[in-house]
Amino acid sequence: MPLVPTRELVSKAAAAGRAVAAFNVITLEHAEAITAGAAAAGAPGVILQISENAVRFHGGRVEPIARAAAEVGKACDVDVALHMDHVTDMRLLRTAADAGFSSAMFDAGAQPYAENLAATRAAAQWAHGAGLWLEAELGYVGGKPDAPASAHAAGVRTDPREAARYVADTGVDALAVAVGSSHAMTERSATLDHALIERLREAVPVPLVLHGSSGVGDDDLRQAVQAGIVKINIGTALNVAFTGAVRETLAERPDLTDPRPYVAQGRDTMAETVRVLLGVVSG
Repeated sequence: MPLVPTRELVSKAAAAGRAVAAFNVITLEHAEAITAGAAAAGAPGVILQISENAVRFHGGRVEPIARAAAEVGKACDVDVALHMDHVTDMRLLRTAADAGFSSAMFDAGAQPYAENLAATRAAAQWAHGAGLWLEAELGYVGGKPDAPASAHAAGVRTDPREAARYVADTGVDALAVAVGSSHAMTERSATLDHALIERLREAVPVPLVLHGSSGVGDDDLRQAVQAGIVKINIGTALNVAFTGAVRETLAERPDLTDPRPYVAQGRDTMAETVRVLLGVVSG
């Protein structure tokens, strides 16, 4: 079945009072695992997202991994969208539509407010002209190397009144907010500010996005959705599952040289992780 626009998946999730999960794709096996897990969960939809870092990993070439992920998505019985994530380079953003993406997240979150606003407004104007749905970030979601502050430091969380002005002035279609989560967490110990999420939902007229969701426990994720989060980004949890399975397989079979057995085990373990997480956020 054809890919569906990210806008459609997010709008349907918001109308139903649930969230849509967006999983990071690094390799072809990630895309296969995500779609297999979504099908097993009977999810209403799932987003495959490819970050600027993933593009850099693939030698700076976006189309090979984007086209591969798209073909995997089209073969899935679940609605699948393709999203370009954490783009800081406008040159890369301008490749998104031609590479098959229906949406992108432009990340100027590490810049001071005025610079973030100006850069994001320009990105949104270009994206809308190209038919893309655009997400942006305001506040500091921890765990990124370009900003040293903790997710719990004073002043890094998203202010509702500032967020409302930012969305109005930039014209973005969704807003990633800083509410206590942190990127690249391998333990699910983040503490979210659900009262802040509720205030942001009331103040901001576009869907709210939670980044760094791998570090958030099931109950906190459910509460976040109830409080107003509509898109939930998950990446590190898949890598933890994949790498753990690969290590276990190689420990059991130290003479193994064919990568297919351990890559397959890693892919299957990622798929199960996706299935379980979708039961939490999309139920």
